[in-house]
Amino acid sequence: MKTWRNASLAVTAAAVMALTTACGQDSGSQSPNGQSVGAANPAEQPADNGYGSADKGYGDEAAAQAAPKAAGQLAVWDSKKLGKVVTDSAGFTLYRFDKDTAEPPKSNCDGDCAKAWPVVPASGATAAPGTDASMVGEVERADGSKQLTLGGWPMYRYAKDTKAGDAKGQGVGGTWFASAADGKKAAPGAAGGAEEEGAGAEAGAPADLAGMSVRKDAKLGDVVVDSQGMTVYRFNKDSAWPMKTACTGACLEKWPAVPPVEKNDTEGVLKKGFVVFDRPDGIKQQTIDCWPVYTFSGDAKPGDTNGQGVGGTWYAVSPEGKMVGATK
Repeated sequence: MKTWRNASLAVTAAAVMALTTACGQDSGSQSPNGQSVGAANPAEQPADNGYGSADKGYGDEAAAQAAPKAAGQLAVWDSKKLGKVVTDSAGFTLYRFDKDTAEPPKSNCDGDCAKAWPVVPASGATAAPGTDASMVGEVERADGSKQLTLGGWPMYRYAKDTKAGDAKGQGVGGTWFASAADGKKAAPGAAGGAEEEGAGAEAGAPADLAGMSVRKDAKLGDVVVDSQGMTVYRFNKDSAWPMKTACTGACLEKWPAVPPVEKNDTEGVLKKGFVVFDRPDGIKQQTIDCWPVYTFSGDAKPGDTNGQGVGGTWYAVSPEGKMVGATK
């Protein structure tokens, strides 16, 4: 009995230690209850919740039978090989099919095709920050379900993509290609996504920015920016421990959550507590020093800081994850 009790206490102590130190680790992801749930690097996170495992992929038997996973807030990442690629909120690449049509929108992928290329539901999908929201639409499939479209093109995931950042479906059969934010085929150097909306190079965004880096603002000093040069913000109603967000629903439309960023794709940003937050709404959000971070829809171009001080609750983020200019 004594041995069992000692072992039980040891296990309990270990669990408490893991729980209280997870957010301070250099890598990891946290669920809303603060527990560590994996690597912060989105390209290394195992697929889950219907996306398959690292061994079987999205199209394993369990995933094929699961309900389609909502895309959530879309994101755009700049691939050196593919160009600007659209992903879902979990970092999975979205694809388009050459045998579909955009005018009018129509999907020609059913049956076994849809098992290999799972359909992306239209429900719950929102445009990537800095992209044209009018590109996001839906098409009714033969079975009556609604499928997400971008620029009229139906969107899919690929069964063999097993983790965020995979793009194994690129070029399959000469008909499947990673999608850009406007539904066109992603291509290196191609105009599209945020650049078409004035938030790209033509609007003054520095070329080849890291996924997250530091910009020196004339008024605010050093502030964190995303890969498009857009200012990153914190909300003082959030908390870091336990990790919680107070920005949901309509708030997220105004203050889009920053999607996961690879830790090695940062410059000058604090890496301790640089973890991914699994929000209650299913969106994966980047944190700095365990604080959830956002961009602001009211910032039209790189260098804008229109979100600074809004409502006395929103502030630009310092490289250490602190709120710049906040009084508390």
